[in-house]
Amino acid sequence: MEVTAAIDKQTSLQAMLKSLHKLLSAVVHFDSIGIGLLTHEGNSLRLIAFERGPAEPQLELGTETPYSGTGAGRAIEEQRTVHIPDVREELLKLPGMVSQTSTTGVRSAYMVPLSTPRRKLGVLSFVRRSEGGATPDELAIMQTVSSHVATALESAMASDAAESYQKQLLGERDRWKLLLEINNHVIAFLDVTTLLRSACESLRNYFDNDFAAVWIIDKEQNRLETAAMDFPSGRGFIDDVTVELTAEDIHRMKTRQPELWGQKELQALPETVRESFASEGLESMLVTALRMANRPLGVITLGSKRAGHFRHQDLDLLGQIATQISLALDNAMAYEKLNASRDQIEEERLYLETELRAEYNFENIVGRSPSLIKVLQQIQIVAPTDSTVLLHGETGTGKELIARAIHSLSSRKSRTFVRLNCAAIPSGLVESELFGHEKGAFTGALMQKKGRFEIADQGTLFLDEIGDISLDLQPKLLRALQEREFERLGSARTIRVDVRLIAATHRDLPTMIRNNQFREDLFYRLNVFPIEIPPLRDRREDIPLLVNFFVSRLSRKMQKNIESIPKDAMEALTNAPWPGNIRELENFIERAVILTQGSDLKVPLKELKRAPVVSSATSGSTFEEAERQAIVEALHAAAGKISGQGGAAERLGLKRTTLQNKMRKLGISPQRSPNTGQ
Repeated sequence: MEVTAAIDKQTSLQAMLKSLHKLLSAVVHFDSIGIGLLTHEGNSLRLIAFERGPAEPQLELGTETPYSGTGAGRAIEEQRTVHIPDVREELLKLPGMVSQTSTTGVRSAYMVPLSTPRRKLGVLSFVRRSEGGATPDELAIMQTVSSHVATALESAMASDAAESYQKQLLGERDRWKLLLEINNHVIAFLDVTTLLRSACESLRNYFDNDFAAVWIIDKEQNRLETAAMDFPSGRGFIDDVTVELTAEDIHRMKTRQPELWGQKELQALPETVRESFASEGLESMLVTALRMANRPLGVITLGSKRAGHFRHQDLDLLGQIATQISLALDNAMAYEKLNASRDQIEEERLYLETELRAEYNFENIVGRSPSLIKVLQQIQIVAPTDSTVLLHGETGTGKELIARAIHSLSSRKSRTFVRLNCAAIPSGLVESELFGHEKGAFTGALMQKKGRFEIADQGTLFLDEIGDISLDLQPKLLRALQEREFERLGSARTIRVDVRLIAATHRDLPTMIRNNQFREDLFYRLNVFPIEIPPLRDRREDIPLLVNFFVSRLSRKMQKNIESIPKDAMEALTNAPWPGNIRELENFIERAVILTQGSDLKVPLKELKRAPVVSSATSGSTFEEAERQAIVEALHAAAGKISGQGGAAERLGLKRTTLQNKMRKLGISPQRSPNTGQ
């Protein structure tokens, strides 16, 4: 009864054995008592409790020994008490106990089987220093005690199994709860940043980690960049960490399995990453790759400031979570890409609609003069490349038409051709037009706007009148051309684009450089392939072709049947100076078509200012003399008056500023006698 009470009272096997040793030693002669349980494999005994006497060998709890051929083995197999008359010989049968034979003071032992009607559990051993056998009463007490101990053991083992199973169920519950949370994040959030931050917070609640982060591969930079981070106790050392990737790293990420890192693995990281982690005191990490269809997306990491915090069984769970996050990340990135493509297409659609509403001066390049053929040959040479082209020519020579021809012959012809006239926009707004702006970037910025560079991504950007860009904006334009990246006004986010630039100007850029009006480095960046577009006066043989082209197009548009052009009218048109070049010619022909009532084109010859016929071999000085003579005659007729009604500018069909520039260039003063030509 006392033994039964002791067994029921004690909560641990070692305490129970201590009580049994004290109680039984009064009625049974023994020195030590121990319990060995069968292992799961069933071929060994594991020592789980041992109350040793002073002469007993040193045995550590948890020691496992095979029982085949031993007294303990016979007791289990035959389910009877076995007497071992010489313990030393028994120890020689056990490889791990050979060293104990010379030091032990025990002589004999009794092995009593521990079993219940349901199962065999192990043996209860009674060890004695004497060689004599036990009395029948002592054997009966040993067997009775063994029966009670076996029942208590089975109950304890069942309780432990139930507790273990309960813990396992709770663990499974928490595991499925975490997977469900991650799944809900995947369903709820399409925004990548929000999704990953929510996922990192859920991971911290489950794993009790100090740090969680998701890095995504930047394919253009070949590096890992932080997409989301959850580090409440962090001091900022990891916030801006990027990891450069090699081709081998990316290949390894395609098949990388979840890994458990300690200090050895952390020390093998690149120096900047290693020092950042060390500064935050991280001692252990869980790491796995994010990938889709053998395509790596990034890496997810969990970190702890406690060494050995993570367990090997956590690897499988993190692998499942990585699969979920990879699916979500791939979908979210595809969604963002789709949105970006949709916005790009919408921007292009709106821009093209605006372009279609605009009235173009030309539909085709018309002419066969040597100077024009030279330009066309240059177009064919440079169009297949992505090199920057600088078009130089007077106003109205068709620079935009040449730019469109280059785009149409290039590999970018299926993408957008975007144009911007830098002289037609106030200087303060040119930067916004080029690079775009964020909502609220300046007064009146009521919504986000993409710039021409962003709209022209993968296409061609044509900047007309590039010489009118302010000096303040020129460095930003240079950076956009060299680095192919820029920031919108009001934003710190860098946008990368692939744009082919064609610039045009009528200004003398080298002179502007000498006058500190244009950056020399920007000029060299633009002047990769310069094309000089000839003025109409240098390709007079093309004028009849252009006249017929404009008459045919405009007569159809106005529903008129114009069949011929008088010879004298064509001669006058060919010999006119056309300071406004092709644009002026087209406008003049449109006026003539409007005035025409019959089948012959009615040309208002009085409005033409005749110029001497200039052959292709005529030198430039002869033309300048003719131009000088025309200005002098106009000044003489206007009595020296330049602007206003009846002034020389009106008579020549020029703007006042244009006429004054020509007069300064030719050294003509209205105050001097026009008859002298001075």
